[in-house]
Amino acid sequence: METSTQNIKQRFGIIGNDPILNRSIEKAMRVSPTDISVLITGESGVGKESFPKIIHQLSHRKHNKYIAVNCGAIPEGTIDSELFGHEKGAFTGANNARKGYFEVADGGTIFLDEVGELPLTTQVRLLRVLENGEFIKVGASDVQKTNVRIVAATNLDMEKAIQKGKFREDLFYRLSTVEIKIPPLRNRKEDIHLLFRKFSSDFAKKYNMPTIRLDENAQRLLNSYRWNGNVRQLRNIAEQLSVLEEKREISSQLLKYYLPDFNSNLPALVNESKSSNDFSNEREILYKILFDMKKDLNDLKKITNHLKSDNIETHVKDNNLSSFENLQSSIQDQKSAEIIDFNEKETNFNSNLDKYHFAEEIDEEETLSIHDKELELIKKALERNNGKRKAAAIELGISERTLYRKIKQHDLEL
Repeated sequence: METSTQNIKQRFGIIGNDPILNRSIEKAMRVSPTDISVLITGESGVGKESFPKIIHQLSHRKHNKYIAVNCGAIPEGTIDSELFGHEKGAFTGANNARKGYFEVADGGTIFLDEVGELPLTTQVRLLRVLENGEFIKVGASDVQKTNVRIVAATNLDMEKAIQKGKFREDLFYRLSTVEIKIPPLRNRKEDIHLLFRKFSSDFAKKYNMPTIRLDENAQRLLNSYRWNGNVRQLRNIAEQLSVLEEKREISSQLLKYYLPDFNSNLPALVNESKSSNDFSNEREILYKILFDMKKDLNDLKKITNHLKSDNIETHVKDNNLSSFENLQSSIQDQKSAEIIDFNEKETNFNSNLDKYHFAEEIDEEETLSIHDKELELIKKALERNNGKRKAAAIELGISERTLYRKIKQHDLEL
């Protein structure tokens, strides 16, 4: 089995000797000759897409169609048509009948990536295919048969998705007849530097330049980093270093500049168990609270000055000196109370700024809308991930389909 596993790694470009990874490959090899449905789970970027190919190529279906479908990238309104096909006139724009993936892949294998993103209505249709191999085209009434093997993958916690009513429990059990879990990169310490060397060698050949190498401190830093983006993130870092750095010997100090959110010298703001997605959400909420507080303070200043100015002017015109003096005293008392309240809020505001290490000064009259901050976060995420939407979506903690909609909404040019 060891020799076979090694051959599979070479054939499908899988790097690493982690025991859990080897066990996952062995499970894929054992289940391949059957028609059992398989669910592949693991964080985004761990390389789940290699395992459906292993299953298909080692099965009796290898000479038939293999179709990979990214369920998270297809709009909800068209996904049924994509998967099951539609009849002419079934909806606006359906000028011709169209075959769906389940009809085209008859006799072969369909890989449903990000299956957790499927709408509930589509989940019902998929369950019927799994149970008896039947489906109905959109706009049709005739039942059609298909003989496909379904391999699905997800990076979601399916138990939580089921509890929240976002995924059908019966469909989950039909999909996960056999579940193959792919370990995250941070749990494969021995493989991290091995993967980095492989990627560096590949990019050296691709760009016709000497291979970059890490010194000992940089290697230790590489192994200690959390790698929330897993193998995909490691590959991107290797490519950036290969292209951007003139020196081929990479130090730990230089490597730090390429590791997002490297915070070894900063106090922890969240528990280690929280993901980068959780931190991004909390950061957006914090921005909103702080800027709303600043706006309240500015409004309070304006109201105080306006109140004093208007009342003094009115009473001077009336030449009622006694009332004016009483009003002055009242305004003074009110102003004192408001100043105390203002100072308390301003102290809390500045304290929050210090606590979360916001380096930039916030102008008193500046009001930053959530729309602008959302746009800024999306732009930065896309820049850090070289315009790769899926990786940017992972960093932002949203689905790729949601990010695509945001990009169109903000009319971003990529």
